[in-house]
Amino acid sequence: MAEDPAQPGCPVTDDVTDAVANQIIRLSRLRDRTNAQIAAATNGEVEPAAFAILFKLIHNGPMRSGALAEALYSDASTISRQAANLVKRGFIERRADPSDGRASVLAVTDRGREVAAEIRVRRNDTLREIMADWAPGEQDLFATLLTRFVDGYEHTRSTKVAALYPKGGSRILPKIDSAEGNS
Repeated sequence: MAEDPAQPGCPVTDDVTDAVANQIIRLSRLRDRTNAQIAAATNGEVEPAAFAILFKLIHNGPMRSGALAEALYSDASTISRQAANLVKRGFIERRADPSDGRASVLAVTDRGREVAAEIRVRRNDTLREIMADWAPGEQDLFATLLTRFVDGYEHTRSTKVAALYPKGGSRILPKIDSAEGNS
């Protein structure tokens, strides 16, 4: 009797993991290229990655930049630069932190909400176009499985990253200096 593929604990073959890994790499490269094309077409005025800040603040409410960096798996300097651009454009603003007036939080402005709504419409139109010829059950299943995959990735990533740095502090893997190591 064949194993039920829906049952947890089924072995995952190298063919499956290789196929998933290759598609993740492919999607990542497609997104990177698309973001670069958007930035080029807008003379660098629109940095698509910065809009993750906008959506996170809409979803979570005002946040300190350090907490925002952690929530977006980014470094503080990147968030600071991107947030400064969004502040300059009037999409977010700095406010005194209600719990500590010496600190500030980032909050979405009305203009930022309008822009986020426009971005959401374009994003959703694109995703609808991609999945237009999928059966409704396939769409629902994909959303469920993708959520499950990303949740699993998020849960697993911290232990895997920590394992790269044993107690001695030296890296287990050699440093990769070329783009060839990313394939």
